[in-house]
Amino acid sequence: MVKKWDLSDSECGVVLRAGLIPADSFVLQSRSTNILDLCHKFFFKWICFSVHHVPLFSLKPDSYGALGSSDVVILLHGFPTSSYDWSKIWDPLTQRFHRVIALDFLGFGFSDKPRPHRYSIFEQASVVEALVAHLGLSNQRVNVVSHDYGDTVALELLYRSDQNRTGHLTFNSLCLSNGGTVHSVFFQHVLLKDSSFLAPILTRLSNYVIFQKGIGEVFGPYTQPTDAEFWDMWTGLRYNDGNLVLDSILQFINQRSKHRERWVGALTSTFVPLHIIYGPLDPVNPHPQFIRLYQQLVQRSTITILDEHISHYPQLEDPTGFLNAYFNFIHSF
Repeated sequence: MVKKWDLSDSECGVVLRAGLIPADSFVLQSRSTNILDLCHKFFFKWICFSVHHVPLFSLKPDSYGALGSSDVVILLHGFPTSSYDWSKIWDPLTQRFHRVIALDFLGFGFSDKPRPHRYSIFEQASVVEALVAHLGLSNQRVNVVSHDYGDTVALELLYRSDQNRTGHLTFNSLCLSNGGTVHSVFFQHVLLKDSSFLAPILTRLSNYVIFQKGIGEVFGPYTQPTDAEFWDMWTGLRYNDGNLVLDSILQFINQRSKHRERWVGALTSTFVPLHIIYGPLDPVNPHPQFIRLYQQLVQRSTITILDEHISHYPQLEDPTGFLNAYFNFIHSF
């Protein structure tokens, strides 16, 4: 059994309500034990944001992270997956950090997936800020690790922090991974061609075979997910009919273009320690063009380029390499 909490901070105005639900009641027809294992290992909460609920994954209340450490790390996942993306590096992170925190963004994984709804990077950043406030971490320096879509959310959080906006995170460090302003995964590109008509139709037609093909294209040939792992990703997407909100979420690509100056400006002007971990076989952010542009724009950042066969999901394709790079970065300042 996993605890289910309807929780809120003062912004939500929702009364705390606790109960018990079977762990497998929210994993649908998962073909591997990974999600169930993670649910039993993590402390699982529902956090209320406005009228919607977002799951929080953390250590169980009776568990402890690294002894003698007060460090906190927050993990921000990518599109179109969920916090499950961090499953292969979770345990080593808990041995280094006192607190490891992950969430599913609104519209992803086990979060609510309202429709119609205008999903935005700004809203997701506000969700993260509300979560941090709810956990009592508003005045604590936090380390942020992000991937893909999560990179853009992290940059909005960084912008708010550097502008000293009310409720902002206090960054100790930021580590990005394989996220950029241009996405070329085939179904993302098609969906954006005519979001007013074609996209809603295509998202309804999207099925497991299409999903597996699309995700498989952004993994390296030697680092493909297992059938069970593909199905776990699909489970998270289809929970609460998540395929029906893809077209709305995909507008983040247009948001990246529209607000590029804001987010790239935050990246180039901040004094927060920065690092990027990059899988060079990534068709979404191709090598060497992507990393050259990054080096040109963000000269204060350090960079780790992983082995040449690692693609868009480095934390899943090469968890050891990813962790080594991240720990080297954390120990460098």
